[in-house]
Amino acid sequence: MTDPAYVISLAQVRLADRPQVGDKNAWLGEMMEALSGGGVSVPDGFVVTVHSFREFLASNDLNEDLFEVLETVDVSDPDALARVSVEFRDRIAKAPFSHSFVQQVCQAVEALETRSPECSFSVRASLYGSPVSQLESKLNVHGGEGVIDAIKSLYVALFSERSISYRAYQGNSHREVSLAVTVQAMVRSDLSISGVMSTLDCQTGFDQVVLLNATYGLGEAVTKGMVNPDELCLYKTALEQGKSPVLRRKLGSKTQRLIYASDGSGVEAQPVDDEDARLFSLTDGEAEALGKLALCIEKYFGTPVDVEWAKDGLTEKLYILQANPARVETRAQSYERYQLKGGSSVLAQGRSIGQRIGSGVVRIVARTEDISSLRDGEVLVADHTDPDWEPAIKRASAIVTNRGGRTCHAAIIAREFGIPAVVGCGDATELLSTGQLVTVSCAEGDTGYVYDGQLPYEVERRNIGSMPDLPFQLMLNVGNPDRAFDFQRLPHAGVGLARLEFIINRMVGVHPNALLQYSSMPPSIRAQIDRQMAGYASPVEFFVQKLAEGIAMLAAAFAPHKVVVRLSDFKSNEYAHLIGGDQFEPLEENPMLGFRGSARFTSRSFAESFALECRAIKWVREEIGLTNVEIMVPFVRTLAEAQQVNDVLADNGLVRGEQGLRVIMMCELPANALMADEFLHYFDGFSIGSNDLTQLTLGLDRDSGLVAQQFDERNPAVKKLLQMAIGSCKKAGKYVGICGQGPSDHLDFAVWLMEQGIDSISLNPDSLVETWLHLSHVSNNA
Repeated sequence: MTDPAYVISLAQVRLADRPQVGDKNAWLGEMMEALSGGGVSVPDGFVVTVHSFREFLASNDLNEDLFEVLETVDVSDPDALARVSVEFRDRIAKAPFSHSFVQQVCQAVEALETRSPECSFSVRASLYGSPVSQLESKLNVHGGEGVIDAIKSLYVALFSERSISYRAYQGNSHREVSLAVTVQAMVRSDLSISGVMSTLDCQTGFDQVVLLNATYGLGEAVTKGMVNPDELCLYKTALEQGKSPVLRRKLGSKTQRLIYASDGSGVEAQPVDDEDARLFSLTDGEAEALGKLALCIEKYFGTPVDVEWAKDGLTEKLYILQANPARVETRAQSYERYQLKGGSSVLAQGRSIGQRIGSGVVRIVARTEDISSLRDGEVLVADHTDPDWEPAIKRASAIVTNRGGRTCHAAIIAREFGIPAVVGCGDATELLSTGQLVTVSCAEGDTGYVYDGQLPYEVERRNIGSMPDLPFQLMLNVGNPDRAFDFQRLPHAGVGLARLEFIINRMVGVHPNALLQYSSMPPSIRAQIDRQMAGYASPVEFFVQKLAEGIAMLAAAFAPHKVVVRLSDFKSNEYAHLIGGDQFEPLEENPMLGFRGSARFTSRSFAESFALECRAIKWVREEIGLTNVEIMVPFVRTLAEAQQVNDVLADNGLVRGEQGLRVIMMCELPANALMADEFLHYFDGFSIGSNDLTQLTLGLDRDSGLVAQQFDERNPAVKKLLQMAIGSCKKAGKYVGICGQGPSDHLDFAVWLMEQGIDSISLNPDSLVETWLHLSHVSNNA
C-alpha cells in the first residue's frame, strides 16, 4: 500500500500494513497469502482502513475537543463516564460519512456479492496495537447500506463507557486509537458449528496442547458466554505424528444456538434439542483437522495463538475467522497456590477460571442497567456477563455465571483482572441470593465451587526459577488430571503415583461391571448411567475413553518424564459407592485386607472390568503415543499372584518390556519386603507404599482414633523393612522409589530415605518445594 485508501481487499493486506488495517486484518490477510497452501481458509472480504476512521473524525471536527475531554474524564466516576460517553456517541452517530467513502464501500460490497452470490456480511473491528477488540461484531448484515450502518455503529461503540474505561485501565491513549473494520462474507455456521481454540492452556500457560471449544450455530454464542460449549483438549505431539490427539472431552450443555434472524437481518437465539445437546457438536476427526490448522498458524507466526473458527453448513468447509497472539497469565519463575483452610456446604459449581479464591457478598445482576449497583469486593452473579459491564466488573471479588465456557467473556475478563470466576453453573442465579456471604474457590481443579459463608484461605508463593541439584529424583503424587497442567510447572522428575481409582471416581463415577451389564441394570441405575455417559457411544466406550482421558492428561502434562499409573486399588466398600456398585460388591468385615489389588485383577468376577482398565492404558500408550506411561500393580500378596497379574496384563496387550513398558510393583506388605528378591523377578522395580506397609507392620488402623496416634512410618520395624526392599532393588539393579504419604509429612523421614540411596521420592505438590530445599541443604552440608 502507498497512498491512504478507504477500502482495501483483504487478500492484499500483509503484516506490514498493521498501522493502516489493524492487527486482526493484518493477520487475516497474511494467512490468506501464506497459509492457504496449508489448508487455512479465510473468508473473502475487504478492509475499511484506519485512514477512513481518522478522516471521518477530522472532517466532522471531532478530533481535539473529543480527545481532550476523554483524556481527563475520571473513569472511576460512573456518572461522569456516562455523560461523556453519551455526548460523544451521539455526536459521532449524527456525523455523516463523505460521499467518496460511501461510494468506495458500496463498490467493495458489490464486488464481494459478485464473488459470493447471496452472501451476507460480518462487520468487525480491527484495532492497531490491540489484537483483541472490545467492540461487538455485526453479523448477517446485508447490502452496502447495511454495511455502512454497521461501520458507523462500530465507530460509535469505540466511545462506549466500557471502551473508554478499558483503554484507561490499560493505560492506552484515546487519542492514539487506530480503528479499522473487517467486512467479510459470512460463513454459514448458523447451519453447522463454530467456536474458538487456543494453542496453549490459558490457565497455566502449558503450551503442548490445543484447547478447542465448539457449539452449534454461530461462534458469538461462545465468545459472549451465551452457552456452555463442548471442550476438547488435543495433544500437539500426537497431532504432529498423526496419532489420536484427543486428551480430554468435556460435554457442554449447549442449550441454544445463534442463527440468522427470522426477519432476514442480524441473528437470534434458537433452543437446541435435548438429543442434540447430549451429543458432542463436533467429531474427533473435525477436532483433529482444526488442531492441525491451529498448529499451522502458530508455527507460521511463531507464537501461541487464539483462533476463531467456523464450519460452513452448506459446503462442510472449515474457515478461520480470526487469529491473534494468545493471552495468558505467565508465572514461569514463580508458583502461586491458593488453598482453602475451612469447609462448608457447596451452593453452586461450574468451570473454574483463574485458580484463585475470593469471597464477599453476592450481588445478582440481571440487566445491564443494574451493573452500577455492584460494590467493591462483592461477588458478581449473573446469567452471563455483558461486555458493557467491564467498567464495573473489576470491582468484583469474584464472578459466577450460569452460562459460559473457558473462552467466554466472563472468563477472559476474569483472567485479565485477576479475579476468580466460576462459569457455566447452570442455575447460580437461582441458588444464590443478593446479600448472601459466599466464598468462590477456583483452586481445586477444573471444577469451581461457591461455598456458603466466608471461608479462610491462604496464598503460598514460591520462586521456582532454579532449584538446587539433588542426588536423587523428586516426583509428584497427582490424582486429579484437572490439575496436571498446573502441577507440571513445579520442578519434578515426573509422576510417581497416579491413582487410577481417583480418575474412575472423578471422571467416570460408575462401577465398571454396571457398564458392562448396562442392559440388565434397574431403570433407576440406567438413568444415572445415561446422564454420566452423555456424548459417548456406549457404556463400555464411556469407561475406556474417560479413563484414557484422565491418564492421557497426566501423561501429556509431564512428558517426557515417566508417569507411573497405579491400577485401580478400590476396596470393596469404596467400589460399592460408585453408581451400580452395590449390585456387585461383597460385604466384607475388613475391606482393607479383602478383595483388592492383584487378587481382584486375577479374579474371574472382575476379569472383564480389569480388561477395560488395560484397554485404556493401551490406548494412551499406543494410539496417542504417550509411552512415558508405566504401570504400578498394587497389593500383591504372593509370588503366584505376581505371575498371574503379569500374565493377565500380557493377555490384554500390556507386555512388560514391549515398547519400553515397565511394570512396577507396589511394595506395601511386609511379605513384599521380606521376599523382595523373589518378587523382583516379576517386576521392573518397587514403589514403596508406606501407608499400608506401616499399618500392616504395626497391626493398626490409622483411621481408628483409638490407636491412630501410634501410626508413624518412621517406626524402627517399618524402617527395617524399607531397608530390605531398597537393598534388594539396588542389588538387582532395579528401580526403587516411594510414593507413600510419609516423606510429604516428615522432612526427617525424607532425609533418611535419601541416605538409604533410594532412587526417587514422590511427594504431594504442596510439600515438594519445601522438601526439595531442605534435602538440598542437608545434602550440601553432609
